[in-house]
Amino acid sequence: MFFHSFISGSLYIFITFGKPMLDHLCVSCLYRVRFHYGHPDVFDRLFHLTRGGVSKASKVINLSEDIFAGFNSTLREGNVTHHEYIQVGKGRDVGLNQISMFEAKIANGNGEQTLSRDIYRLGHRFDFFRMLSCYFTTVGFYFSTLVTVLTVYVFLYGRLYLVLSGLEQELSQEPAIRDNKPLQVALASQSFVQIGFLMALPMLMEIGLERGFQTALSEFILMQLQLAPVFFTFSLGTKTHYYGRTLLHGGAKYRPTGRGFVVFHAKFAENYRLYSRSHFVKGIEMMILLIVYQICGHTYRSTVAYVLITASLWFMVGTWLFAPFLFNPSGFEWQKIVDDWTDWNKWINNRGGIGVPSEKSWESWWEEEQEHLQYSGKRGIIAEILLALRFFIYQYGLVYHLHVTRETKSFLVGLWCIMACDCSNIVCNE
Repeated sequence: MFFHSFISGSLYIFITFGKPMLDHLCVSCLYRVRFHYGHPDVFDRLFHLTRGGVSKASKVINLSEDIFAGFNSTLREGNVTHHEYIQVGKGRDVGLNQISMFEAKIANGNGEQTLSRDIYRLGHRFDFFRMLSCYFTTVGFYFSTLVTVLTVYVFLYGRLYLVLSGLEQELSQEPAIRDNKPLQVALASQSFVQIGFLMALPMLMEIGLERGFQTALSEFILMQLQLAPVFFTFSLGTKTHYYGRTLLHGGAKYRPTGRGFVVFHAKFAENYRLYSRSHFVKGIEMMILLIVYQICGHTYRSTVAYVLITASLWFMVGTWLFAPFLFNPSGFEWQKIVDDWTDWNKWINNRGGIGVPSEKSWESWWEEEQEHLQYSGKRGIIAEILLALRFFIYQYGLVYHLHVTRETKSFLVGLWCIMACDCSNIVCNE
């Protein structure tokens, strides 16, 4: 409920200001990329039956409500316009779990849109301005979010490789790199942008134009006090996980959220089921990367760029690991913690099987989490294998830092040591 003002403000700017602009400004010559009524409660069925149909004959592809009807109409040189008669407030989800499930559903739908032939045809037939507008209002936001999180991973693993291989220490001795002050200043300025001020700038401008800039500034400060950046960073993980999974394996599905008041305490087992693969595992992975880099890295410790970048990454890790408990009602009450621990032990020790739901057994939940791999194509499986190979960088670097290779830095020697350690662990477990 603390972040309800932030998400409602973001939707207000995008829906009330952004969407009508796409067809009110230069509707006849420039944009014309509105595909969506907003909700299929009011739908001109006869109009769309003659322009490609109302929807797709698939509950998976048609997860994003009626946007494919807009795609079909636009491909046949039609326009979907916006006519605003009255502006009313809409009931929104107020619980973190409800909002996360809603965002997961929307991210799955945008993943299916990205893979669809409709977007492909629109991208090839639009002019430059309509193509950019289409990108911004459909799959572009989720693709940019995916690229943002992937950039964090590439940055962390790149620094990890430099640290564990010893290249960072050698490069830091080069005068061209050690005395490169403009690069440090540029990195520091980019870190300020990462805070998210530019994402909130449209909301500040719109509220300032309608109700005054003093009101806009006060509401912006209030959102910061209500931990809106924590929710925004946490939602990045939700969008990235489900959008990326849909791109690799497909399998979008409807997720019921409800519109009720959230005043009850969500148990730890429920939070674990919802956020384990999307946030907790990735947060722990980034935390280990930062810890290893903190221990083994020795360059740029005192620079502003290092402090700002590291602080923003630690903020991201803390948000992904602790935001569900921070926004959980009575999340730090001791009796609730004891009850959650008891329920967690009961859930983790129950055996799965036919007819056992994921809410009752850890084994059933795990089988549901791996279900998308059973129906994935060869490209998705190969992509998963390649992404999982990144964990070899840990062992490859740590093997040489433990001095078990006798000063040999050959990749085959390190790989042999890794396989030997893994085989010995398997034998010990058996």
